[in-house]
Amino acid sequence: MSEPVPSAESRLRAAAPHELVATARRLLTDRVGAEEVTLLVADYGLSVLQAVTHLPHTEEPVAAHDGPVGRAFISQAPVVEVPDGSTPTHVVHLPLTVRGDRLGVLSVRLPSSATDPATVLRLTDFATALAHEVATAGRDTDLYLQARRTRRLTLAAEMQWQLLPGRGCARQEYVIGAHLEPAYTIGGDNFDWSTGADHLILTVTDGMGQGIHASLLTSLAVGALRNARRAGIGLADQACLADQALFAQYGGKSYASTLLLRFDLDTGVVRAVDAGSPQLYRLRDDTVEQIELEAQLPLGMFEETLYEEQTFHVEPGDRLIVVSSGVHGARAADGGSFGERALRQTLSATRRESPHEAARAVVSGLIEHFGSKELAADAAVVCLDWNGRSGRSGGA
Repeated sequence: MSEPVPSAESRLRAAAPHELVATARRLLTDRVGAEEVTLLVADYGLSVLQAVTHLPHTEEPVAAHDGPVGRAFISQAPVVEVPDGSTPTHVVHLPLTVRGDRLGVLSVRLPSSATDPATVLRLTDFATALAHEVATAGRDTDLYLQARRTRRLTLAAEMQWQLLPGRGCARQEYVIGAHLEPAYTIGGDNFDWSTGADHLILTVTDGMGQGIHASLLTSLAVGALRNARRAGIGLADQACLADQALFAQYGGKSYASTLLLRFDLDTGVVRAVDAGSPQLYRLRDDTVEQIELEAQLPLGMFEETLYEEQTFHVEPGDRLIVVSSGVHGARAADGGSFGERALRQTLSATRRESPHEAARAVVSGLIEHFGSKELAADAAVVCLDWNGRSGRSGGA
Protein backbone atom coordinates (compact mmCIF):
# COMPACT_ATOMS: atom_id res chain seq x y z
CA MET A 1 0.00 0.00 0.00
CA SER A 2 1.38 3.42 -0.97
CA GLU A 3 2.01 6.10 1.62
CA PRO A 4 -0.63 8.88 1.77
CA VAL A 5 0.40 12.16 0.17
CA PRO A 6 1.01 14.76 2.92
CA SER A 7 -1.45 17.62 2.90
CA ALA A 8 -0.35 21.15 2.04
CA GLU A 9 -1.14 22.18 5.62
CA SER A 10 1.12 19.50 7.08
CA ARG A 11 3.94 20.49 4.71
CA LEU A 12 3.62 24.13 5.78
CA ARG A 13 3.62 23.14 9.46
CA ALA A 14 6.78 21.11 8.94
CA ALA A 15 8.64 23.94 7.20
CA ALA A 16 11.23 26.01 9.02
CA PRO A 17 9.80 29.41 10.03
CA HIS A 18 11.95 31.32 7.52
CA GLU A 19 11.20 28.89 4.68
CA LEU A 20 7.43 29.26 4.45
CA VAL A 21 7.55 31.25 1.21
CA ALA A 22 9.86 28.74 -0.48
CA THR A 23 7.72 25.87 0.77
CA ALA A 24 4.54 27.53 -0.48
CA ARG A 25 6.18 28.13 -3.85
CA ARG A 26 7.18 24.46 -4.20
CA LEU A 27 3.75 23.21 -3.15
CA LEU A 28 1.84 25.47 -5.52
CA THR A 29 4.19 24.74 -8.40
CA ASP A 30 3.68 20.99 -7.95
CA ARG A 31 -0.07 21.05 -7.27
CA VAL A 32 -1.52 23.82 -9.45
CA GLY A 33 1.30 24.66 -11.86
CA ALA A 34 2.14 28.02 -10.28
CA GLU A 35 4.78 29.97 -12.20
CA GLU A 36 5.37 32.62 -9.56
CA VAL A 37 4.39 32.92 -5.88
CA THR A 38 4.77 36.11 -3.84
CA LEU A 39 3.86 36.70 -0.20
CA LEU A 40 3.15 40.34 0.62
CA VAL A 41 2.56 41.65 4.14
CA ALA A 42 0.90 44.89 5.20
CA ASP A 43 3.19 47.49 6.73
CA TYR A 44 2.53 48.97 10.15
CA GLY A 45 0.83 52.03 8.69
CA LEU A 46 -1.43 49.90 6.42
CA SER A 47 -0.34 52.00 3.45
CA VAL A 48 1.62 49.44 1.42
CA LEU A 49 2.12 45.70 1.02
CA GLN A 50 5.72 44.50 0.91
CA ALA A 51 7.12 41.25 -0.46
CA VAL A 52 8.67 38.85 2.05
CA THR A 53 12.21 37.97 1.00
CA HIS A 54 15.36 36.98 2.83
CA LEU A 55 16.62 40.51 2.22
CA PRO A 56 13.56 42.71 3.02
CA HIS A 57 12.66 45.64 0.81
CA THR A 58 14.43 44.35 -2.32
CA GLU A 59 11.19 44.72 -4.28
CA GLU A 60 8.99 47.76 -4.77
CA PRO A 61 6.04 47.90 -2.33
CA VAL A 62 2.48 47.67 -3.64
CA ALA A 63 -0.28 50.07 -2.58
CA ALA A 64 -2.51 48.49 0.05
CA HIS A 65 -5.68 50.21 -1.19
CA ASP A 66 -5.29 50.36 -4.98
CA GLY A 67 -4.91 47.92 -7.84
CA PRO A 68 -5.68 44.20 -7.87
CA VAL A 69 -3.53 43.42 -4.83
CA GLY A 70 -5.07 46.24 -2.81
CA ARG A 71 -8.58 45.14 -3.80
CA ALA A 72 -7.90 41.65 -2.50
CA PHE A 73 -6.59 43.09 0.78
CA ILE A 74 -9.49 45.49 1.29
CA SER A 75 -12.32 43.24 0.07
CA GLN A 76 -10.90 40.13 1.77
CA ALA A 77 -11.85 38.16 -1.32
CA PRO A 78 -9.79 36.62 -4.17
CA VAL A 79 -9.07 38.88 -7.14
CA VAL A 80 -8.06 37.40 -10.50
CA GLU A 81 -5.84 39.75 -12.51
CA VAL A 82 -5.56 39.34 -16.27
CA PRO A 83 -2.26 41.01 -17.24
CA ASP A 84 -2.05 43.11 -20.37
CA GLY A 85 -0.34 41.59 -23.38
CA SER A 86 -0.28 38.13 -24.84
CA THR A 87 1.09 36.29 -21.77
CA PRO A 88 -1.19 33.26 -21.26
CA THR A 89 -1.22 33.60 -17.48
CA HIS A 90 -3.43 35.08 -14.81
CA VAL A 91 -2.43 36.24 -11.32
CA VAL A 92 -4.68 35.30 -8.42
CA HIS A 93 -4.41 37.58 -5.38
CA LEU A 94 -5.62 35.95 -2.15
CA PRO A 95 -6.10 37.62 1.26
CA LEU A 96 -3.95 36.33 4.12
CA THR A 97 -6.09 36.57 7.24
CA VAL A 98 -6.04 34.90 10.65
CA ARG A 99 -9.37 35.04 12.52
CA GLY A 100 -10.10 38.52 11.22
CA ASP A 101 -6.56 39.88 11.50
CA ARG A 102 -5.47 40.97 8.01
CA LEU A 103 -1.81 40.10 7.42
CA GLY A 104 -1.39 40.64 3.69
CA VAL A 105 -1.89 38.99 0.30
CA LEU A 106 -0.61 35.88 -1.47
CA SER A 107 -0.15 36.43 -5.21
CA VAL A 108 0.05 33.35 -7.45
CA ARG A 109 0.73 33.45 -11.20
CA LEU A 110 -0.97 30.56 -13.00
CA PRO A 111 -1.64 29.42 -16.54
CA SER A 112 -4.94 31.03 -17.55
CA SER A 113 -6.46 27.57 -17.92
CA ALA A 114 -5.85 26.90 -14.19
CA THR A 115 -7.86 29.80 -12.76
CA ASP A 116 -11.20 28.02 -12.66
CA PRO A 117 -13.42 28.56 -9.59
CA ALA A 118 -12.47 25.23 -8.00
CA THR A 119 -8.76 26.06 -8.18
CA VAL A 120 -9.32 29.56 -6.80
CA LEU A 121 -11.23 28.02 -3.88
CA ARG A 122 -8.35 25.62 -3.21
CA LEU A 123 -5.91 28.53 -3.31
CA THR A 124 -8.08 30.49 -0.87
CA ASP A 125 -7.92 27.62 1.62
CA PHE A 126 -4.16 27.36 1.06
CA ALA A 127 -3.71 31.08 1.72
CA THR A 128 -5.61 30.77 5.00
CA ALA A 129 -3.40 27.87 6.10
CA LEU A 130 -0.30 29.84 5.13
CA ALA A 131 -1.51 32.89 7.07
CA HIS A 132 -1.82 30.83 10.25
CA GLU A 133 1.72 29.52 9.80
CA VAL A 134 3.07 33.03 9.17
CA ALA A 135 1.43 34.23 12.38
CA THR A 136 2.96 31.34 14.31
CA ALA A 137 6.38 31.66 12.65
CA GLY A 138 6.61 35.26 13.87
CA ARG A 139 7.50 33.88 17.30
CA ASP A 140 10.67 32.30 15.95
CA THR A 141 11.93 34.55 13.14
CA ASP A 142 12.12 38.28 12.45
CA LEU A 143 11.64 37.80 8.70
CA TYR A 144 7.95 38.67 8.54
CA LEU A 145 8.22 41.51 11.05
CA GLN A 146 11.10 43.01 9.08
CA ALA A 147 9.06 42.86 5.89
CA ARG A 148 6.27 44.84 7.57
CA ARG A 149 8.32 48.00 8.00
CA THR A 150 9.05 50.69 5.46
CA ARG A 151 11.49 52.28 7.87
CA ARG A 152 12.89 51.64 11.30
CA LEU A 153 10.51 51.63 14.27
CA THR A 154 11.39 53.60 17.37
CA LEU A 155 12.13 51.43 20.39
CA ALA A 156 8.87 52.58 22.01
CA ALA A 157 6.91 51.59 18.91
CA GLU A 158 8.64 48.21 18.76
CA MET A 159 7.52 47.56 22.32
CA GLN A 160 3.95 48.66 21.67
CA TRP A 161 3.44 46.58 18.52
CA GLN A 162 4.72 43.50 20.33
CA LEU A 163 2.18 44.18 23.07
CA LEU A 164 -0.84 44.26 20.74
CA PRO A 165 -3.02 41.17 20.10
CA GLY A 166 -3.28 42.01 16.37
CA ARG A 167 -5.20 44.57 14.33
CA GLY A 168 -8.43 42.67 14.00
CA CYS A 169 -10.51 39.80 15.32
CA ALA A 170 -13.64 38.17 13.93
CA ARG A 171 -16.23 35.81 15.35
CA GLN A 172 -19.82 35.11 14.45
CA GLU A 173 -20.97 37.63 17.06
CA TYR A 174 -18.65 40.53 16.18
CA VAL A 175 -15.89 41.86 13.95
CA ILE A 176 -13.13 44.14 15.29
CA GLY A 177 -10.81 46.38 13.27
CA ALA A 178 -8.22 48.68 14.86
CA HIS A 179 -5.60 51.19 13.78
CA LEU A 180 -2.73 53.12 15.40
CA GLU A 181 -0.78 56.18 14.29
CA PRO A 182 1.91 57.40 14.09
CA ALA A 183 2.59 53.74 13.36
CA TYR A 184 6.38 53.93 13.42
CA THR A 185 6.73 56.13 16.50
CA ILE A 186 3.70 55.13 18.60
CA GLY A 187 4.34 55.31 22.34
CA GLY A 188 1.45 55.12 24.79
CA ASP A 189 -1.75 54.06 23.00
CA ASN A 190 -2.85 50.45 23.09
CA PHE A 191 -5.85 48.21 22.46
CA ASP A 192 -6.37 44.69 23.75
CA TRP A 193 -9.07 42.03 23.67
CA SER A 194 -9.84 38.54 24.85
CA THR A 195 -12.75 36.35 23.76
CA GLY A 196 -14.41 33.48 25.55
CA ALA A 197 -17.35 31.15 25.08
CA ASP A 198 -19.84 33.70 26.38
CA HIS A 199 -18.06 37.06 26.46
CA LEU A 200 -15.61 39.50 24.89
CA ILE A 201 -13.40 41.84 26.90
CA LEU A 202 -12.06 44.88 25.04
CA THR A 203 -9.80 47.61 26.45
CA VAL A 204 -8.31 50.79 25.00
CA THR A 205 -5.48 52.37 26.98
CA ASP A 206 -3.73 55.72 26.65
CA GLY A 207 -0.58 56.06 28.74
CA MET A 208 0.46 59.63 29.44
CA GLY A 209 3.64 61.04 27.99
CA GLN A 210 5.61 60.08 24.91
CA GLY A 211 8.29 57.67 23.79
CA ILE A 212 9.80 55.06 26.09
CA HIS A 213 8.19 56.55 29.19
CA ALA A 214 4.71 56.17 27.71
CA SER A 215 5.47 52.71 26.34
CA LEU A 216 6.71 51.40 29.69
CA LEU A 217 3.73 52.90 31.47
CA THR A 218 1.25 51.35 29.05
CA SER A 219 3.03 48.00 29.12
CA LEU A 220 2.63 47.89 32.90
CA ALA A 221 -1.03 48.90 32.68
CA VAL A 222 -1.86 46.31 30.02
CA GLY A 223 0.11 43.62 31.82
CA ALA A 224 -1.71 44.35 35.07
CA LEU A 225 -5.11 44.30 33.35
CA ARG A 226 -4.31 40.99 31.65
CA ASN A 227 -3.06 39.49 34.91
CA ALA A 228 -6.29 40.43 36.68
CA ARG A 229 -8.46 39.33 33.75
CA ARG A 230 -6.78 35.93 33.54
CA ALA A 231 -7.36 35.43 37.25
CA GLY A 232 -11.10 35.57 36.54
CA ILE A 233 -11.61 38.88 38.34
CA GLY A 234 -14.53 41.17 37.47
CA LEU A 235 -14.14 44.26 35.31
CA ALA A 236 -14.18 46.87 38.10
CA ASP A 237 -11.65 44.90 40.14
CA GLN A 238 -9.43 44.54 37.07
CA ALA A 239 -9.28 48.34 36.98
CA CYS A 240 -8.61 48.49 40.73
CA LEU A 241 -5.68 46.08 40.58
CA ALA A 242 -4.15 47.81 37.56
CA ASP A 243 -4.59 51.14 39.35
CA GLN A 244 -2.69 49.78 42.36
CA ALA A 245 0.12 48.43 40.18
CA LEU A 246 0.63 51.78 38.46
CA PHE A 247 0.46 53.79 41.66
CA ALA A 248 2.95 51.45 43.35
CA GLN A 249 5.40 52.01 40.49
CA TYR A 250 4.89 55.71 39.74
CA GLY A 251 3.37 57.16 42.93
CA GLY A 252 0.71 59.10 41.03
CA LYS A 253 3.22 60.98 38.85
CA SER A 254 2.25 58.96 35.77
CA TYR A 255 -1.06 57.33 34.97
CA ALA A 256 -2.98 55.68 32.15
CA SER A 257 -6.47 56.43 30.86
CA THR A 258 -8.38 53.26 30.07
CA LEU A 259 -11.79 52.18 28.82
CA LEU A 260 -12.76 48.63 29.76
CA LEU A 261 -15.71 46.88 28.08
CA ARG A 262 -17.13 43.40 28.70
CA PHE A 263 -19.70 42.14 26.17
CA ASP A 264 -22.15 39.36 26.95
CA LEU A 265 -22.37 37.46 23.68
CA ASP A 266 -25.86 36.07 24.41
CA THR A 267 -27.64 39.25 25.47
CA GLY A 268 -25.65 42.19 24.11
CA VAL A 269 -25.31 43.63 27.62
CA VAL A 270 -22.06 45.60 27.93
CA ARG A 271 -20.40 46.28 31.25
CA ALA A 272 -18.09 49.29 31.16
CA VAL A 273 -15.51 51.07 33.30
CA ASP A 274 -14.47 54.49 32.02
CA ALA A 275 -11.14 55.27 33.68
CA GLY A 276 -10.01 58.29 31.72
CA SER A 277 -10.06 59.80 28.28
CA PRO A 278 -10.98 57.28 25.53
CA GLN A 279 -14.41 58.14 24.08
CA LEU A 280 -17.05 55.71 22.87
CA TYR A 281 -19.49 56.24 19.99
CA ARG A 282 -22.30 54.07 18.67
CA LEU A 283 -23.75 54.00 15.16
CA ARG A 284 -27.26 52.56 15.16
CA ASP A 285 -28.93 52.67 11.76
CA ASP A 286 -27.79 56.08 10.49
CA THR A 287 -27.54 57.80 13.87
CA VAL A 288 -24.22 58.54 15.57
CA GLU A 289 -24.31 59.06 19.32
CA GLN A 290 -21.68 59.27 22.00
CA ILE A 291 -22.26 56.81 24.81
CA GLU A 292 -21.85 58.91 27.91
CA LEU A 293 -20.23 56.98 30.74
CA GLU A 294 -19.38 58.16 34.21
CA ALA A 295 -15.83 59.49 33.98
CA GLN A 296 -13.71 57.90 36.70
CA LEU A 297 -10.07 58.51 37.60
CA PRO A 298 -7.29 57.25 35.32
CA LEU A 299 -5.37 54.20 36.48
CA GLY A 300 -2.56 55.04 38.89
CA MET A 301 -3.52 58.65 39.63
CA PHE A 302 -4.34 58.02 43.30
CA GLU A 303 -3.80 55.17 45.70
CA GLU A 304 -6.49 52.46 45.98
CA THR A 305 -9.08 54.11 43.75
CA LEU A 306 -12.39 52.25 43.66
CA TYR A 307 -14.06 51.75 40.28
CA GLU A 308 -17.67 51.02 39.44
CA GLU A 309 -19.22 49.31 36.42
CA GLN A 310 -21.96 50.75 34.26
CA THR A 311 -24.03 48.93 31.68
CA PHE A 312 -25.53 49.63 28.26
CA HIS A 313 -26.83 47.46 25.43
CA VAL A 314 -25.83 46.77 21.86
CA GLU A 315 -28.14 45.39 19.21
CA PRO A 316 -27.36 43.42 16.06
CA GLY A 317 -26.23 45.90 13.41
CA ASP A 318 -24.69 48.35 15.90
CA ARG A 319 -21.21 49.69 15.31
CA LEU A 320 -19.10 50.87 18.26
CA ILE A 321 -16.03 53.08 17.85
CA VAL A 322 -13.54 53.86 20.60
CA VAL A 323 -11.12 56.73 20.02
CA SER A 324 -8.23 57.80 22.22
CA SER A 325 -7.57 61.39 23.25
CA GLY A 326 -5.10 61.70 20.39
CA VAL A 327 -8.14 61.55 18.08
CA HIS A 328 -10.94 63.42 19.81
CA GLY A 329 -8.59 66.00 21.34
CA ALA A 330 -6.26 66.55 18.37
CA ARG A 331 -5.51 70.06 17.13
CA ALA A 332 -4.02 71.19 13.83
CA ALA A 333 -1.06 73.55 13.47
CA ASP A 334 -3.47 76.51 13.25
CA GLY A 335 -5.02 75.54 16.58
CA GLY A 336 -8.24 74.16 15.12
CA SER A 337 -9.67 71.05 16.77
CA PHE A 338 -10.42 67.86 14.85
CA GLY A 339 -13.65 68.00 16.75
CA GLU A 340 -16.68 65.85 17.33
CA ARG A 341 -18.39 67.10 14.16
CA ALA A 342 -15.57 65.90 11.88
CA LEU A 343 -15.40 62.62 13.77
CA ARG A 344 -19.14 62.04 13.37
CA GLN A 345 -18.98 62.86 9.66
CA THR A 346 -16.20 60.33 9.15
CA LEU A 347 -18.07 57.66 11.07
CA SER A 348 -21.22 58.23 9.03
CA ALA A 349 -19.33 58.26 5.73
CA THR A 350 -17.68 54.90 6.48
CA ARG A 351 -20.82 53.18 7.74
CA ARG A 352 -20.86 50.64 4.88
CA GLU A 353 -17.15 49.88 5.04
CA SER A 354 -15.54 47.14 7.11
CA PRO A 355 -14.48 47.90 10.70
CA HIS A 356 -10.84 47.76 9.58
CA GLU A 357 -11.38 50.39 6.90
CA ALA A 358 -13.58 52.53 9.14
CA ALA A 359 -10.84 52.65 11.81
CA ARG A 360 -8.24 53.51 9.19
CA ALA A 361 -10.48 56.22 7.68
CA VAL A 362 -10.87 57.95 11.05
CA VAL A 363 -7.09 58.11 11.45
CA SER A 364 -6.67 59.23 7.81
CA GLY A 365 -9.14 62.05 8.43
CA LEU A 366 -7.20 63.04 11.51
CA ILE A 367 -3.90 63.07 9.60
CA GLU A 368 -5.46 65.22 6.86
CA HIS A 369 -6.76 67.64 9.47
CA PHE A 370 -3.44 67.72 11.28
CA GLY A 371 -1.50 68.22 8.06
CA SER A 372 1.16 65.60 8.73
CA LYS A 373 1.52 61.88 9.40
CA GLU A 374 3.74 62.75 12.35
CA LEU A 375 0.90 63.45 14.76
CA ALA A 376 1.57 65.40 17.93
CA ALA A 377 -0.03 62.63 20.03
CA ASP A 378 -0.71 58.93 19.61
CA ALA A 379 -4.05 58.09 18.01
CA ALA A 380 -5.87 54.78 18.52
CA VAL A 381 -9.18 53.80 16.94
CA VAL A 382 -11.03 50.54 17.54
CA CYS A 383 -14.17 49.76 15.55
CA LEU A 384 -16.48 46.87 16.47
CA ASP A 385 -19.47 45.65 14.44
CA TRP A 386 -21.92 43.77 16.62
CA ASN A 387 -23.85 40.88 15.07
CA GLY A 388 -24.96 39.18 18.25
CA ARG A 389 -26.27 35.65 18.44
CA SER A 390 -29.27 34.69 16.34
CA GLY A 391 -32.59 35.15 18.05
CA ARG A 392 -31.12 37.39 20.76
CA SER A 393 -31.32 41.15 21.17
CA GLY A 394 -30.17 43.35 23.98
CA GLY A 395 -33.01 45.83 23.79
CA ALA A 396 -32.77 49.62 23.50
